[in-house]
Amino acid sequence: MHVLMLGWEFPPFVTGGLGTACYGLTKAMDRRGIQITFVLPKPSDKQSASHVTVLDPSKEIEGDSTDSIYASDFTKVKFLSVAAGFSSPYERPDAQGKTKHSTSEIQTFASGQLPLDDDELLALGDGWSPSMDYGSDLVNHVARYAHFCLAATRKLDFDIIHAHDWMTFPAGLWIARATGKPLVVHVHSTEFDRSGKNVNQRVYDIERRGMHGAIKCIAVSQLTKNMLVHRYGMSPDKVEVVYNGVDLEPSKVGLTGIRSKDKIVLYFGRITMQKGPEYFIRAAKRVLEVMDNVKFVVAGSGDMATQMIEMAADMGIGHRIIFTGFLRGKDIQRIFSLADLYVMPSVSEPFGIAPLEAMSNDVPVLISKSSGVSEVLIHVLKVDFWDVDSMADKITAVLRHPPLSSTLRKHGAMEVRKLTWDGAANRCEQVYNSVIKSMTAPVAMPS
Repeated sequence: MHVLMLGWEFPPFVTGGLGTACYGLTKAMDRRGIQITFVLPKPSDKQSASHVTVLDPSKEIEGDSTDSIYASDFTKVKFLSVAAGFSSPYERPDAQGKTKHSTSEIQTFASGQLPLDDDELLALGDGWSPSMDYGSDLVNHVARYAHFCLAATRKLDFDIIHAHDWMTFPAGLWIARATGKPLVVHVHSTEFDRSGKNVNQRVYDIERRGMHGAIKCIAVSQLTKNMLVHRYGMSPDKVEVVYNGVDLEPSKVGLTGIRSKDKIVLYFGRITMQKGPEYFIRAAKRVLEVMDNVKFVVAGSGDMATQMIEMAADMGIGHRIIFTGFLRGKDIQRIFSLADLYVMPSVSEPFGIAPLEAMSNDVPVLISKSSGVSEVLIHVLKVDFWDVDSMADKITAVLRHPPLSSTLRKHGAMEVRKLTWDGAANRCEQVYNSVIKSMTAPVAMPS
């Protein structure tokens, strides 16, 4: 089976869980012998990724031979890099948006109509530079990505299209319409998760059109499936739940760091409304009122970072909270190795991979009940994100009572071993097979 996979993030270009999920899933599919061509946007400046050999879409269209990237990690996965700017998929575009394309072109994009020819498509990339910032123009760059994907994949032979999150849905729809191949869309997050009640109508419309235009939707949790049914009008039969996983590397579990006398409570994720960082800060204040030997680490970046720093200072606990900024690679393992507890206070979390990463690093976990991962984890503490007092009580209990911490670590380590990317890849392959079978099944004629 050959899967054309469309994604907006892939290491080293990662701003959140989407890139982690795409990497883990493709790696597991590769182990299963599934052939994948992965198309992603990234800067054309290759200096930022010296270990990556970038494939030029124009060469692929002309049929030139090219090398694969991540050759050491994959045997059956090939990557096409679209020569377009790269930005976080979590950045909310302005309701109006800055327009670099004509009104008619954006209307064409929104309606799903196909563009004309390769030359016209590739010309859309002219004038881009690595310093360009998407900002509020993200929707228009999604349109550009869709144009490039269609042009870059016209000569490829594949069996099914797998599009990750709303940024790639237009590309998936266009390619499906042009080739007649079935489309599966993978929903890692929705506009309601990212924005609460203040949804961006343009993004919502793109999401809804992609979901309804696909043969099947993959949701990362039952929580997300319910969202698709009730907020997007999806039929429950059209949505399959495939839980995310984690890569377990025993050599990395149990890393020990240089510890001070302080206990370390970790927040690891984007500092945005969706993740509930303000509740973490408020809980920290409550804990520090009854315990002195605790430090709170906020590892991540986002549009609420400055606000959280100011909030901690106003509460008089700024000296007890460390903001590390965005972490990559070995720094992530190191921060987990120092933590006595990981807290995920998310307001709306479709799944939540970070708790699995924490548990795989032998760290006890406290998670919000408003998360998909809470559906599958038992040996963790759970709390309503808004219940700051309960959150503080549970944090204090773990830090003060070693037997509780030890029990969470012991049973959590066994539990997380059942949640792997290999399991997720197996479920996705089952979805692929059912979709392909439904496309080739004869249509029953009325008697």
